[in-house]
Amino acid sequence: MKLNGVADLPEIRPGDDIAALVAERAALEPGDVLTVASTIVSKAEGRTADLADYLVSGRAQEIADRIEAVAGEEKDPRFAQAVLEESTELLIDCPFLLAETRFGHIAPNAGIDRSNVPDHDLLLLPKRPSESAERIRTGLAQQGIEDVAVIVTDTCGRSFRHGQQGVAIGWAGMPASRDWRGEQDRDGHELGVTVQSVVDELAAAANLVTGEGAGGTPAVVVRNWNFGDHAGSDELFRAVEDDFVRQALREWSFDDT
Repeated sequence: MKLNGVADLPEIRPGDDIAALVAERAALEPGDVLTVASTIVSKAEGRTADLADYLVSGRAQEIADRIEAVAGEEKDPRFAQAVLEESTELLIDCPFLLAETRFGHIAPNAGIDRSNVPDHDLLLLPKRPSESAERIRTGLAQQGIEDVAVIVTDTCGRSFRHGQQGVAIGWAGMPASRDWRGEQDRDGHELGVTVQSVVDELAAAANLVTGEGAGGTPAVVVRNWNFGDHAGSDELFRAVEDDFVRQALREWSFDDT
């Protein structure tokens, strides 16, 4: 498998055609996977905001006041309001905000970014990242580039581990996971639970190439990777009834006494 960053992409502005910009700079081939950082997808889709845009609710003020009391530093209630408006549920509201986005991804602060946002305060995640991936894939086809899968990526921390890694938040042209259940391991034992989240694994691999900070490369071409002869699934975000961690968090509250 080879991963190559797409060099020399310009600063993305609202309305920019990501597919055309990538096609001008990368010789894509059938079977390739194009990973695209959510930051440039959001910029192209105009998903920027300013704190002044938000009218603070009582709930947002309460959240900000409590976090400020715990953390000992001022918290802007307008940011808390932005998180509330981008979320369907707050799983943790102190000492930080862990939220489920409207498309099912769970991330601190609903994935809202406060860095690399020229002329604005906030960069919101794409509204429907899988639809964004499909639009980029369609745009590539219009450029004469067929049979290329697209993954929209973000970086996110993980429970029980330090640091962040690349994860998929949207995809098109390939299943989200490959299902090994019913196949056999090397000792002939039947696999009963193994479902491999390949879009997450490709996103994490691409993040090694994209990098972080000012020198980042927001698009990566993955080549010579094969899904293989496996069943596929588009289930990535765990359903509430199967998510025992989320169920436990609903019963948990931060004790700051």
